[in-house]
Formats: sequence, C-alpha cells, structure tokens
Amino acid sequence: MAAIASASPRTLIPPRPRHHGAAPSPSTSDVSSLRLLRAHPRHVRRSRGVSISMPVARSRSFVFSPRAVADSKSSQTCLDPDASTSVLGIILGGGAGTRLYPLTKKRAKPAVPLGANYRLIDIPVSNCLNSNISKIYVLTQFNSASLNRHLSRAYGSNIGGYKNEGFVEVLAAQQSPDNPNWFQGTADAVRQYLWLFEEHNVMEFLILAGDHLYRMDYEKFIQAHRETNADITVAALPMDEKRATAFGLMKIDEEGRIIEFAEKPKGEQLKAMMVDTTILGLDDVRAKEMPYIASMGIYVFSKDVMLQLLREQFPEANDFGSEVIPGATSIGKRVQAYLYDGYWEDIGTIAAFYNANLGITKKPMPDFSFYDRFAPIYTQPRHLPPSKVLDADVTDSVIGEGCVIKNCKINHSVVGLRSCISEGAIIEDSLLMGADYYETEADKKLLAEKGGIPIGIGKNSCIRRAIIDKNARIGDNVKILNADNVQEAARETDGYFIKGGIVTVIKDALLPSGTVI
Repeated sequence: MAAIASASPRTLIPPRPRHHGAAPSPSTSDVSSLRLLRAHPRHVRRSRGVSISMPVARSRSFVFSPRAVADSKSSQTCLDPDASTSVLGIILGGGAGTRLYPLTKKRAKPAVPLGANYRLIDIPVSNCLNSNISKIYVLTQFNSASLNRHLSRAYGSNIGGYKNEGFVEVLAAQQSPDNPNWFQGTADAVRQYLWLFEEHNVMEFLILAGDHLYRMDYEKFIQAHRETNADITVAALPMDEKRATAFGLMKIDEEGRIIEFAEKPKGEQLKAMMVDTTILGLDDVRAKEMPYIASMGIYVFSKDVMLQLLREQFPEANDFGSEVIPGATSIGKRVQAYLYDGYWEDIGTIAAFYNANLGITKKPMPDFSFYDRFAPIYTQPRHLPPSKVLDADVTDSVIGEGCVIKNCKINHSVVGLRSCISEGAIIEDSLLMGADYYETEADKKLLAEKGGIPIGIGKNSCIRRAIIDKNARIGDNVKILNADNVQEAARETDGYFIKGGIVTVIKDALLPSGTVI
C-alpha cells in the first residue's frame, strides 16, 4: 500500500546547479559553426550533455549546450536572463470538457481530482514552479468556481518571494468593448488578454494546457528556443506508426525547423510525414521505432512574435495548433520542434482519465510518479489527519489523506482524501475521489433516523472498474459491476453514467442500499 502526502506549495524548491554570469553573444562565425554542428546530428548525439567550446576570432569562446530530449538527466540549463524574470506562464483551462462529463458537470477540466490528493491544474503549475517560472496566469471560462478556490488556497501567497513577485492568477473570460464574446479557442483566449500580458517585461510566453499529465523541465525547453533563435518552439512527442494516426503530425528539416503539418494523416500521407528524430536527440534505435513527431499543444513564443501574430498577421485565428502555428510557418517565421520523450497523457476522455489515475499504482514503476524529491507536485495544504486502516486488506493501491477504511478489501485502486469505506466492502480497479468534508457522528445519527445514507461506501458494497466522484453516498449492499458490459449509458437522474464501459457515479449522487448497476 502506498500513501501520497500533499506537498505544500510553500515548500522551498530544492536548488539546482546553475552557471553564473552572462554568456557572451555569438559572432557570425559562431553561428555558422553552430549550424554546421546541427547539420551533423550524430556528432551532437555523441556529445550530448557536454559543453562544446567553439573557438572564435576573439580570445573568448562561445559555449553551446547540445539539445537533448526533455527528460534527459545529463543536460543542464544556463538561462540568461533567468526564467523567473524573463518568462510568463499562460495555462489554458480548456473548454466545456464534454468528453469528461459527468466529471466536469460541476467543475472545470483542470479542477478534476487526480491521484488521490491533487487536481489536474497542479501538474502544469508545479512544472512551472520546478522550472523556476513563478509568474503564471490561468485562463478559464467554464465552471471555474472550484478551480478558482483551489488555486487561491494552494498558490495564494507570493510564490517567487518579494523580489520576483511570483503569482498564480486566474483570468476568467469577460466581455470588453473590443470583444463581447467568450473565448473562441486557445489563440483567441490569449488574444483577449494580450493587453495584460504585454505589460510584463519578459522575453517569452510559455503556453500550456491545464489538462495534461506529465513532468517536464521547461527551462530546457526555453533554452532550446533561445539557442535556435526560434520565433516559436513546439514541444513534440515521438510516435510510432500505430499511434501517429490519432495526432497532428509535424515534419522538420535537418535543423529541427518545422516545415509541414498534417492532422491525423493516414496511408501515403502518413508515410510522407516520417522524420529523422535523431535530429532532435533520439538515439538510432528509438528513432527507428518512433519516426513521427506529434504536437503536445505546448509552445514557447517570443513575446514580440506573439503580439505580431495575434494582432496583425492572424487577427481572426482562434486556435494555436491548427491556425496560428501553421500560419507562422507559412509566412517564414522560425518554428522549431523540441522533443519530449517521457510519459505524457492528455486527460481528454473518461477512459484516459481512468487509466492515468490507475497507472500510478503500477508495479514496479508507475506511469507517472508523484515521488520525486527534485520535482514535486504541489497542491493545497489541507492539514488532514493520517489515513486510518482497520483490519483491511489493501493491495496495489494508493490511499489519500484523511481516509477511514474498515475491514474491507481494496485492490488496484486509488482512494481519494477523506474517503470512508465500511465493513465488508470490496473495491477493485476503481477510482474513489473521496469527499470535500467529514460528517460528524451527530450528522450520521440524524441521517440514520431519517433513513438517509452517509457520505462514503456502505457495508458489503462491491465496486469494480468504476469512478466514484466526490461526496457520493453509496448505500449498503450496492453492486457496481456492469455485469452486462454496457459501453454507453446516460442515467443522470439515477446518479451515474457509463462511458467506454466505465461506470462513473456523479458528484454528490446518492445510490440507495441494494442498488445494482
């Protein structure tokens, strides 16, 4: 059994080694040598992680750190100016989240609970903080109350300290004299707040999604953007042929510059999008396995380029991925690809969300680990008591804070904070999100007198392959088994949905004793 402890956002981030002092600007000959170096990726691969001194006409040298995949442990960053003062993080809260319904019935997608103790928004915010980016805006427009509350509780203090004035602020969709509409897409959302973003004295805008699960060092991402003198840098995932057909693919030249886009290509069009991923840092074996690259929806824009593209070049464009980025390429902007070769999941559907959560129970290594001392995931400090497990059989599971688990069986499941599971219950292959509050003994007594059901899982109930949203009241002897293997069902009045064969019990729902699903 594993228990995840909440990490306070006020915890000091462990220092990482840095180079001090400003690096000298490259001369024309330096740039030529640099291009020559990039034209020979095999030389770059042999030298990855080692600084290469390139002699110039003057008596000093220009230090170039070869590019590497984002999760490479060997490479170091040397940003000047520092990311805390030169980069603005912009996290997009996403749309209505219809594919994640009913989890998004009462909350925005980034506010959906994750991994027993966290919420999805904690992932990009934590990645920013661990990457020394402390100026962060979150753009929202749908069901944003719980997201706003979580962000204010988790990151409300001055993150970067007095000197750097770090912050995490929510920007909701609003009407203005210039634009009376809601956000029409990712690019439109940023455009509507450009007047605010341009006030910040930064070099780059880092555009992120609020519903992705991954761990990434954005400093390396930004360093690659600066080293290649790019206008835009797009984070890319290496893909095999089987998965590539479900993504928007990119084609690059020998310098890693993006020259072509294709949305979910198939057949000959797919074959035409094959690239040499050794250019971006993969070794020969992995490059043969993964000959395609797909956009992750994560971008670095140079500030002046962003202002120009959204206001002058493409004032009507609503989306970055399908309009602004391809448009920038077509007018000659330098759009670079940056390879990320680690775990990444777009939490866009119930199945993806379910699999991502249960993936953290995998042995011997989870798909995504919350146990990283150098890159922790932060969340709001709740000051909950430790979980209590009384005569229970718990295997291959993750248990959140403040749970009370009595004489039951839990296998391959994630149990969220404040979960109460009664005697005789069986929980298998399931995700329990827990509760927002405890009920007192007086509350429970009053409920019993009225024939009500307390929050939590009742006695002798059996739950398999299901998601139980927060504050659900599951009575005694309830069976959630989907024995008929129903794939799709909308039973909102009964308190549940079935999508992809996974039963999802709605937040605050009540399932009477003896219910069978």
